Amino acid sequence: MDSNDLDGRLAVVAGGSKGSGLATVRRLREAGARVVTLSRTPPEEADPLFVRADLSTAEGAASAAAAVAGLVGVPDVLVHVVGGSRTPAGGYAVLDDDRWAEELALNLFPAVRLDRALVPGMVARGSGAVVHVTSIQRRMPLHDSTLAYAAAKSALATYSKGLANEVAPAGVRVNSVAPGFIRTDGAEHLLARRMDEGGLTRQAALDDLMRVLGGVPLGRPAEPEEVAEVIAFLVSDRASAVAGTEYVVDGGTVRTL
Repeated sequence: MDSNDLDGRLAVVAGGSKGSGLATVRRLREAGARVVTLSRTPPEEADPLFVRADLSTAEGAASAAAAVAGLVGVPDVLVHVVGGSRTPAGGYAVLDDDRWAEELALNLFPAVRLDRALVPGMVARGSGAVVHVTSIQRRMPLHDSTLAYAAAKSALATYSKGLANEVAPAGVRVNSVAPGFIRTDGAEHLLARRMDEGGLTRQAALDDLMRVLGGVPLGRPAEPEEVAEVIAFLVSDRASAVAGTEYVVDGGTVRTL
């Protein structure tokens, strides 16, 4: 069997309407999978298997899991791309309980709740692949702007490792992918703001942003499709012995072993 061929596989991508999530949906479909997209906002392109759900709430995750069961039953592949930071700059002092709760609700609980609903079916069947998208900020937290986000992603990575150890004996592989600076719409908006505020050229703003993020030895951000390619590998048969591992896609930003 072609190890990159996902023909006949049923996949779910949470947070699949834009950025790396949308790239993942496209990549899995290119490989032949039937993909259900879960998101709060619909993708720009028509998607017959789109399910609208606010996965940051318990009710939204429950309704999404029920919709998945109705559309595809037990999925073969489950990818969690939901995440982001909504907190203002200012360090720990501006992070009140509501801000912390919001970051955990967006970056940790969607995966926990969907896994709790969908992974038991994989375990009962004896096969499945789960990928959690974390962040290099769990190792390199930006204390001024995204501290709560980094902490939530760190919790997700720890949870992912523990889940991997629990369900691997049942034939379910759980891994994580930690992106660094990815060229998404959000990144482009940030570049535009830095250009306006600092009177910088686009290249100067890009260089400055990469410096702030810790530097990118590769010299450029990664593309969403490059993140999706790693995810597609992890859910394919090529990675049949890979479990409990985190793959970093950051152009070399994390320099520690």
